[in-house]
Amino acid sequence: MPVLKVNGRAHEVAAAEDAPLLYALRNDLQLNGPKYGCGLSQCGSCTVLIDGQPVRSCVTTVGSVAGQEITTLEGLGPIDKPSRLQQAFIDEQAAQCGYCMNGMIMRAQALLTAHPHPTEGEVRLALDGNLCRCGVHNRIVRAVMRASREA
Repeated sequence: MPVLKVNGRAHEVAAAEDAPLLYALRNDLQLNGPKYGCGLSQCGSCTVLIDGQPVRSCVTTVGSVAGQEITTLEGLGPIDKPSRLQQAFIDEQAAQCGYCMNGMIMRAQALLTAHPHPTEGEVRLALDGNLCRCGVHNRIVRAVMRASREA
């Protein structure tokens, strides 16, 4: 059985090596941050960080990430003590339906780790590949900018 290092802990999963990472995270580990959106790497709702880089877990196989650090939304901060970025999303009311939030936050986390004080244009470019059907893009950008100011 494959072993995945997720949010700082090793987990043995029943998933096959060629199974999508998203399925192992949701079904085997009950981590519900990453969402199934399109299954084609087009929407970004399944984004996780692999060694700090944003990756679409719906098209990443379990076997391809063995030995790498996988971070999910749950790994950024617990419900009772959200990370600075998660708190900024809450403060800016940056969710309407919330389905895209996982991908937006994970992509923004990667951006802020690499570039703690991005411009608004850099935030928009970093989030460009993530889709939000509700149209709260401006609130999302404000949340990322807020988190960058509070660093």
